[in-house]
Amino acid sequence: MNTHLQHQINQWLNNDPDPHTRSQLQTLIDNGNETELAARFAGRLAFGTAGLRGEVGVGPMAMNRLVIRQTTVGLGAYLLEQIDNAAERGVVIGYDGRHDSFTFAHDAASVLTAMGINVHLTYKVAATPLVAFGVKHLNAAAGIVVTASHNPPQYNGYKVYWENGAQIIPPHDTGIAAQITRAATQAIPFLALDDAISQDKLTWLQDDFYQAYRQGIREAKELQYHSGQDKVSLAYTAMHGVGADMAETVLNDAGFTQVYSVAAQREPDGDFPTVNFPNPEEKGAMDLVIAEAKKHHATLACANDPDADRFAVAARTENGDYQMLTGDQVGVLFGHYLLSHAPKNQQLTGTTIVSSSLLSKIATEFGSQSYTTLTGFKWLMNVGIAKHQADNQFLFAYEEALGYTIGNLVWDKDGLSALVAFAQLTAELADNGQTIWDKLEQIYRQHGFHLNKQVSIALNADTPNIGAYLREHPPVKIGEYAVISTDDLKSLQRTDADGSKQAIDLPSSDVLIYALEGGARVIVRPSGTEPKIKCYYEVVETMTSSDTWGSAQARAEHAMAALIKSHQTSLPS
Repeated sequence: MNTHLQHQINQWLNNDPDPHTRSQLQTLIDNGNETELAARFAGRLAFGTAGLRGEVGVGPMAMNRLVIRQTTVGLGAYLLEQIDNAAERGVVIGYDGRHDSFTFAHDAASVLTAMGINVHLTYKVAATPLVAFGVKHLNAAAGIVVTASHNPPQYNGYKVYWENGAQIIPPHDTGIAAQITRAATQAIPFLALDDAISQDKLTWLQDDFYQAYRQGIREAKELQYHSGQDKVSLAYTAMHGVGADMAETVLNDAGFTQVYSVAAQREPDGDFPTVNFPNPEEKGAMDLVIAEAKKHHATLACANDPDADRFAVAARTENGDYQMLTGDQVGVLFGHYLLSHAPKNQQLTGTTIVSSSLLSKIATEFGSQSYTTLTGFKWLMNVGIAKHQADNQFLFAYEEALGYTIGNLVWDKDGLSALVAFAQLTAELADNGQTIWDKLEQIYRQHGFHLNKQVSIALNADTPNIGAYLREHPPVKIGEYAVISTDDLKSLQRTDADGSKQAIDLPSSDVLIYALEGGARVIVRPSGTEPKIKCYYEVVETMTSSDTWGSAQARAEHAMAALIKSHQTSLPS
């Protein structure tokens, strides 16, 4: 074993507070598994705008107690450097139901309090939106939630909110990462929680905190449109996560009494025993809640992901089956519903570059503004906060990956308030003799049938750099569609078909957006590390008076298949 690796391992063994991971590491040493040891000490789990996320295991490339403590020292040092009164304002900490989350959260609290920073720690598991809410509610300097959201059981994560209640964005991510690197070579301060309490450094967030969030949902003006609750029933699953208690409570507060929870998935369970992958978007993940809905002939089958920041729904069709709505379909339904009720000074909506363009058309219909950001709620919310003004208040934002924010109770995606709002819009439609599908068809007839699809395309290892190739060979046509304009988010420049150029007001990102005739669109995100690209496609088909939903959808799917095929064949092999 080389000297440098031996030094890293010895240093780790001397500092790791967890006997379980120390034992795992010692076993690797005893077995002489140098290849595995080298892999585990090949670098460090990268801290970025989403914080940390990775498999739980041994060494700096995994999630474990020492990585959590080092990360927290780095975060604490950065907060003390950047934010006035950070120590007094403190940090809110919550955690999900995964096996290590309780311990990781308590370790983070012990490190911060040892640094002199006040901590507000949830006394039990908490949905991610409650931590984001807590940063605003308590005027904290930051928030930490220990969660891996909808990742498989072997994962965990460490998500950070800034003092504005939104996820961190640059330059804070790199600033915190630099402090973590320093912390990894230093002694880690640590204060037992009992001592932190006696020194008035630790406050337990008890039930009154959870009730404050509940009350926030009850009083949110965006969630006051009550009618037809008795006409809606719904099945619900927390997907072995932490959402059930609050979800059932806020639904009941809003007048929805016909709620049927999936018992087998109601309680937190870090093994996620009934699903292969605890993500509502994955095939089979919604099977049990749809079965529960069929059993009760419910209007909706609803799900939160395990940390309850995402919301998914399937709605009953005319023939009694249940069909999943896409994130874009839920987003445009929310947009239309909320804008139809919102006062004129609260109509600011937002979505991301890869989500459907339909929300912006609905916003135009209502004479309001809709903004577009890079992918991720960190961008949606930080831009929303910046644009939130007295005469143009924030109303709603969404991204296609099942994330929705309604009002400004929480500056992050919130699957609990989204659950209530979707039940309410369904009830209002039912009161008017309409279904979710009726409303979507009405929107499509007005603005066109919008179909969106994401495709990840694997390229050969020797394929030229795809981003560079596309910039050197800009397409003038993709399939049957002429290119109207090209947005290069790397150079932040839009080039129209006639060659004219204009600046783009977004952070730089390696993304190309092709606006095509007829409202179609292709977005290409090259991978910087492997030969593949992510492509996002949109086609828009006008619905004629003779069209049914089925005929319009069939035409859109045919156009989509042709667009994807022609685009893929145009790429270098």
